[in-house]
Amino acid sequence: MKAEDVVATLDRLTDPGVASGALSAFRGVLQKGATRKVDDYTVEFHLDAPNGSFPYLVSSDNYYAIILPASYADDFEKTWDGTGPFKVDKYSPKVGASFVPNENYWGPKALPARTEFIFFEASQPQILALKAGQIDVMNAIPATDAVTLLNDPAVHIISIKSSSHQVLHMRCDMEPFNDPRVRRALALTLDRERLLKGLLRDQGVIGNDTPLAPFYPATDPTVPQRKRDIAQAKELMNTAGKGKGFQTTLSIPDTPGVSAYAQLIQGSAKEIGIDLQLKVMDYRSFAGNGKYGSSTWLDAEMGIFAWFHRGVPNVYLTGSLMSDSVWNSAHFKNSQFDTLAKSYISSLDLEAKRKISGELQRLQLDQTPAVYSFFNNHLTPARKGVVGVKPNAMRQLFLQEAGKT
Repeated sequence: MKAEDVVATLDRLTDPGVASGALSAFRGVLQKGATRKVDDYTVEFHLDAPNGSFPYLVSSDNYYAIILPASYADDFEKTWDGTGPFKVDKYSPKVGASFVPNENYWGPKALPARTEFIFFEASQPQILALKAGQIDVMNAIPATDAVTLLNDPAVHIISIKSSSHQVLHMRCDMEPFNDPRVRRALALTLDRERLLKGLLRDQGVIGNDTPLAPFYPATDPTVPQRKRDIAQAKELMNTAGKGKGFQTTLSIPDTPGVSAYAQLIQGSAKEIGIDLQLKVMDYRSFAGNGKYGSSTWLDAEMGIFAWFHRGVPNVYLTGSLMSDSVWNSAHFKNSQFDTLAKSYISSLDLEAKRKISGELQRLQLDQTPAVYSFFNNHLTPARKGVVGVKPNAMRQLFLQEAGKT
């Protein structure tokens, strides 16, 4: 791998014509042509604006930013070009894949002589296979599905703090959620401690209606935590002229844990007269093509969508909450938020970043375009006796030191 491979990969990812999902991270940060080769092993990035967290955007934290050869021609599943500790032995779409050590790897040789992956369509068959000893590791499992494994003596679960979350959006440009008082009212009905304990089995942390998770170093810890307050919620509904309540539809995908979460939101909202009708869809139909006008996720008046972990919150801000975000499901447009988000991203000083973060957090509590009830831990179950498995919260699994005792 040399500099021209890096340049070609970043030019592909930042090309608007390619419509890569990486544009959610690179828009306004790095343009096509702004990644330049200096020599075989040096690359310069000419950024659109200062960015204090740019290294995260070109690391595995941005799962689109895996470096491919400059000659790449949409043939990765045929050539499997890579520089990692393993190389592909066999691959069967929707069935599985096997890997053997890469004799040309630049680092220490991988310990497993052979690693096999089996593909499953759902968590439950994986759980049964793990309990039966047919597989040794599951990459990730939702906390709602992990209940049967938490007390299994044959299994241990690696739990990692994560900023992964299920965001509940409300359309800020449509009745009845075009009034922030109504949005705040709904948020105030939720018992977050109960959600954390009941849904996640305490495998996570409480959210405060912002994607700025409490464990990010720059998150301002002095911002008060929103708590359940039905009296205040009813007062907000009255002052917004919605004291008699209303009916609306909450659209959700049929992914693990979402239905249970939606039902709890439905029950809480009912206490202030909001009648939520649940519309459950298969994930592909719900997400659509990820574009406005043809995606239930982006077009519905209310919806729940999963965002995976990021080491810094930049993509959450630029990708889902700024006025020109490509996935702004709440259709939230606020010039003050845009200015603060840009300042947060460009800041290099931690204290300055935390001050801006506090302003962002308070603005989101006031406007509440979306509800962030919790951030769920990343859970990787493994059979007892399996060692050296190193997952990260990005759902990447490092097995080069894995083995059995």
